[in-house]
Amino acid sequence: MPLRIDEKKLAVKELNEIATSAVSVVAADYHGTSVSEITKLRKDARESEVYLKVIRNTLARKALMETKFSCLDELLVGPTILAFSLNDPTSAMKLVNDFKKVNSSFKVKGLSLGDSLLDLSRLAEIANLPSRDQAISQLARVINAPLNKFASLLSQVPSKLVRTLESVKRQKEEA
Repeated sequence: MPLRIDEKKLAVKELNEIATSAVSVVAADYHGTSVSEITKLRKDARESEVYLKVIRNTLARKALMETKFSCLDELLVGPTILAFSLNDPTSAMKLVNDFKKVNSSFKVKGLSLGDSLLDLSRLAEIANLPSRDQAISQLARVINAPLNKFASLLSQVPSKLVRTLESVKRQKEEA
């Protein structure tokens, strides 16, 4: 059943709001992918805070026209699913990269982290980057390591002094 004009306007407005707040997007051709596989992809997307949308290409062009993802305009041909990362820039790319490994009929058309399209070969590289939370925890460990060593060193000085004084005391008592 075709969409009425007010439903189309609402769909364009909703997609525009998502695209405005998203940090990255992946466009893919889902032709040949089964409904159950797409359902699993949608479930995985909800768990990883990725917004998936299948929308008519003409409506998608209108929605993305004045956003940073307007560079996807030429890719909106044929059956297209859009995956928007809402928080972590790599989450949509990780989701699509993992799904593409399992489903050979799922083809990535393009990806963008901003105003320009990235080369499709970069998908695996970006998908293998640590997530935002992982990167923050790695940074915290790197910052914390010298502090831990310094604290350990400071605690060793008094204990070494006490052991030395105890040794000198023992030597004097024996003499």
